[in-house]
Amino acid sequence: MNNPVDLKPELFVEADKDLVNVDKIRRPSIKFWPDVWRRLRKNHLAMVGLTLIVLMIIMAFVGVRLSGYTYFEQNLKLKNIHPGSVFWFGSDELGRDLFTRVWFGARYSLAIGVIAAFIDFLIGITYGGIAGISSRRVDGIMMRVAEVIYSIPYLLVVILLSVVLNPEGGGSSMFVLILAMSLTGWVPMAILVRGQVLQLKEAEYSLASESLGATKGWILRKHIFPNTLGPILVNVTLTIPRAIFAEATLGFLGLGLQAPKSSLGTLANNGLAGMAVGNAYQIIIPAIFISLIMFSFNVLGDGLRDALDPRLRK
Repeated sequence: MNNPVDLKPELFVEADKDLVNVDKIRRPSIKFWPDVWRRLRKNHLAMVGLTLIVLMIIMAFVGVRLSGYTYFEQNLKLKNIHPGSVFWFGSDELGRDLFTRVWFGARYSLAIGVIAAFIDFLIGITYGGIAGISSRRVDGIMMRVAEVIYSIPYLLVVILLSVVLNPEGGGSSMFVLILAMSLTGWVPMAILVRGQVLQLKEAEYSLASESLGATKGWILRKHIFPNTLGPILVNVTLTIPRAIFAEATLGFLGLGLQAPKSSLGTLANNGLAGMAVGNAYQIIIPAIFISLIMFSFNVLGDGLRDALDPRLRK
């Protein structure tokens, strides 16, 4: 028979409270989108871009009323006045307030960029999703068609549409500009979505749903699209500045909005003549705002890309 264990008091040690709670979850779990916003806020450059975008959107509707001048108001006696107390951004060759016209131009430029990006988003995810989920033969045919469309220069499309829809000349309408950019601009989005679909349709949850009888459309809508939302959002934020820059380029070439409407690119084109007579502010100020818009959307897109990357999650 074994000897009984001698239970001495020094064998017993009081348990440490910290060791008792070592496996306890100290912080509640954070859902995906709140965690994305938390990480995005830590990116100071992205927040600067987001702040600039919000301010420009507000000023595009509020700033046109701050100077006291209307968009169409002309006064040839006050033409080509440099920035100062009379005209904060100066006046153009017809005596119109450049401050008011810049914010009107920002309104048109932002509207064209956002609408064109939204159309690219809708067509791109639909076309790319169908191509990626379909058979290899259908996918090959659809992507060859997309490549042919993407090879057409949008500048040529704008010129042709301007001639057909506006034979009198004098620039393009907002509808023509958005249509021209959307005819070819959706292809990069479609290629991105197709690549994501080809990857995710082989995932375990997609194969499990297919084995249980789910249709391809259901799998695409319920499983694949939600998991491709991150790269799609990043691409949309980068599509908007591309569309704005394309519109500004067309406006600078004289293919922008018809007078009396004007975007930032049109204002830069109008101010080009002022450089020869010492009125460089007429082109510098619109160019600054175009650069700010491009900068804001690009840094926001970079910040979203980092915030949506699960490998960078802490």
